[in-house]
Order: sequence, then C-alpha cells, then structure tokens
Amino acid sequence: MSDRAHLGGGLPKITGSQVGIVYEQPLFRPPSESESLILQVTIGCSHNRCGFCAMYRGKRFRVKSPEKVADEIVQARTTLGPHVPRVFLADGDAMCLSAGRLTAILEPLNAAFPHLERVGIYANARDVLAKSDEELAELRRLKLGILYLGLESGDDVTLTAVDKGATAGEIVGATRRAQAAGMSTSVMVLIGVAGRQRGLLHARSSAEAINRMEPTYTGLLTYTPVPGTPLHDRIERGELELPGPLESVEEIREFVRTLDCETYFTCNHASNYLPLKGRMPQVKPDVLAYLDAALAGRLALKPEFLRGL
Repeated sequence: MSDRAHLGGGLPKITGSQVGIVYEQPLFRPPSESESLILQVTIGCSHNRCGFCAMYRGKRFRVKSPEKVADEIVQARTTLGPHVPRVFLADGDAMCLSAGRLTAILEPLNAAFPHLERVGIYANARDVLAKSDEELAELRRLKLGILYLGLESGDDVTLTAVDKGATAGEIVGATRRAQAAGMSTSVMVLIGVAGRQRGLLHARSSAEAINRMEPTYTGLLTYTPVPGTPLHDRIERGELELPGPLESVEEIREFVRTLDCETYFTCNHASNYLPLKGRMPQVKPDVLAYLDAALAGRLALKPEFLRGL
C-alpha cells in the first residue's frame, strides 16, 4: 500500500509499447507521474520487507545493466524525439543506486531530452542518507527533482512492527537533506497501520514528524490488508486489530489537528473514506470542520466496496 499506482488508467501517458521498452511487471509509479516516461533502472525493491507491502514480493531485486539502460534511453529518444519533460526512474527504490550510477543515467537523459524538466524517483531514508550533500546537489543539478518517500508512521514502535528499516528520525533527516539540496519531496503516511490501540498516537506522531520535515507534498492513505504480507498474517492471527471506518477518520482528524507545517496535503487516494486536499495550514479549519461533520454522521463515508488499493 502506498501512493503508487499501476501503470494504467488516468491521465495521458507515455507507455512502454510506444517507446519500444519492455517492462518487467508489475510496474508501479506515483499517480503524479502518469505523463512521465518510465525508465526501469532497477527491478523490484532492495528492502522488500515492509510488512504492509506486496508490490515487489514476486520480484528478485537486481540492478539493470548500464548498457541496457543506455539502450532504452536511445530507443526512447528515437521514438519520442527531444520533447520529453518528465521521466520517472523505477522500480521500488532506484535511489538505492550509488550517486555515480545515478549520474550515469541522468547525464544521458539530459542529453537525449534537452527539454527535460524533472526526474522523479522512489527513495528510502537510507538511500538519501548514504549520499553526501555534494552528491545530492549534483543529482539535483542533473534534474533529479522529486523524491517519493514512505514515512508510513512517525511512531518508531509501529515502524519496527512493520519492518520499515528506518526510524522516524532517519526519515525526517533524509527528507530534510533532500530538500536542502533543492529537491521536492512527497511523503506518505498510512492511516490504520498501527492498529486500534496505537492509532491516535500513530497519527499524532506522524504529523509531528511531518512538521519537522516540512515536505512539499503530504499524502494520507488508509491501510488495506494485502494477502501474502506479514501484516495481513498478523491480522489474521488476531495479533493486530484494525480501526473501523470512523476510527480511521478520527486518526485523520488527529493528524490534521497536529499538522502545522507548510505542505500540500492530500487524502484523496482510493483507499480513503473521505476525499480531502489543500494547502496546509491554510485549509486546516475547513478540513477539520469536514472531518467533524463526518464523525457526527452529517457526511457519508465511502462504502467499503468502493475503496481500493
């Protein structure tokens, strides 16, 4: 579960078949990258242990050879011409590549597409923290413009329980370093992932972490168990009880109540019970009023059968 979407549906986009690139499926990208050229530079996820996520469990992680990536850039340039404004580097955490390997991808991308505005990438905290400030600045110079990171929770107990592989402090630090290098960041929080007992603490801690990192974009998704994942198995064994719909809305309210930083806030993913978005903190009073109306029964929540991953 994340802000990731299958490569399909939505806004007009560049597809692999148009370019002649054969992707190893399943392929995911953020909804905001729907019009981007997708360049699959790694296969799968180098961590691939998050208890809530099944996206790459069927893939063995590996790095695509520089020669293959270079060939695909040439193929894309031949097919599409020079006017490609955005590129997204897949798979799950391509930022795990060394600064040198990323530079060797970004330089030919800039040469092939002189109108390139931005390159996006998924990133884990360790991917960013392993790079120097100078390396991050150089990647930004080469148009690496936005990182998509999963905070999931600001509660370290919850992060340990889902085997995130990083603490909230590390994720905050990585986000701040990326932004200091001039990159935009989009950070995701999972409502419900802490279970009923820690729900409000999780929501409050997550907002406090977001306040410290001040990301460009903040997205809330509501956790939905995925069969075949460790967290789903814990729920099936009765070790974790998920919040109900109204309890999930209470979590969102606690998050919004605690959120004070400048960020563009979205809670309009298909998994959520209510559609919310706007620039914080300007829209905070309106969002809280909307949530209060839902909790009082004056607004209907999305039916369970309409929620999706």
